[in-house]
Amino acid sequence: MTIDYQTFIADPIPLDVSEPVPNGDRRMFSPLSVTLLHSERDAVLVDPPLTRGQAEEVASWVHATGKNLTHIFATHGHGDHWFTAGLLADRFGAEVVASAGTIEQMRHNVAIREGFWDRFFPGQIPDTPVTATTPAGNRFELEGHELRIVEVGHTDTDETSVLHVPDLDLVIAGDVLYNGVHQFLVEAKDGGLKAWRAAIETVEALRPRFVVAGHKNKELDDDARRTISQTRAYLDTVSELLPQHETPLGFFDAMVGRFPELLNPGALWNGALALYS
Repeated sequence: MTIDYQTFIADPIPLDVSEPVPNGDRRMFSPLSVTLLHSERDAVLVDPPLTRGQAEEVASWVHATGKNLTHIFATHGHGDHWFTAGLLADRFGAEVVASAGTIEQMRHNVAIREGFWDRFFPGQIPDTPVTATTPAGNRFELEGHELRIVEVGHTDTDETSVLHVPDLDLVIAGDVLYNGVHQFLVEAKDGGLKAWRAAIETVEALRPRFVVAGHKNKELDDDARRTISQTRAYLDTVSELLPQHETPLGFFDAMVGRFPELLNPGALWNGALALYS
């Protein structure tokens, strides 16, 4: 039986923030990658999105395939990668799975939801019960095709993982890798950049041909070598420019100058504020 994948990119949505980014852009949330692995009859959804509206679009997309959704997998605990898992699991009768570390981070994101997520997206997020379980050996199957949960530690948050699909030479990388979008640096202090680089090396050692980045410019392909190289170059540039600038604005302007083609500089601005706090 064959296996393949499709990716749905949820377009950027505005944050409930009136102050613009220093370059004048409206404050937006980055595009979200939602992946559907599918075989002859069944399918697995990876990283369900943030809001009810996005979940309705994803549900219609999955329904149109005619596949039986068996599992929903979350790569990490940030709410934009799983807050609609319960809604979609109920809709399709699917089981929610994640690594043990990710489940702990899910609970943390529920704890901070009112003060963080709901502040930016009031009234848009459904109920978020943590119902995920961890499959034995961090492995489960799609019609005989093995799906491997690989824990990689800290990237843009703690206790992240990727889903390795050996039969496709594919890694669904969550936020270990970014593809044409500014990276989330809010949690990058205190050794975070070094840990993130180590996580990239773990993914690289899997020797994928294709990677799906958690935040992606939908005009770009999933070439693994390019995506890994560009994510690593971004982190290297952060390390280079941080000590050269005394203010978040100086760092922000320098990074935008180096990476003018990347989407959503608002994500970079949030990181700049955190790194210089």
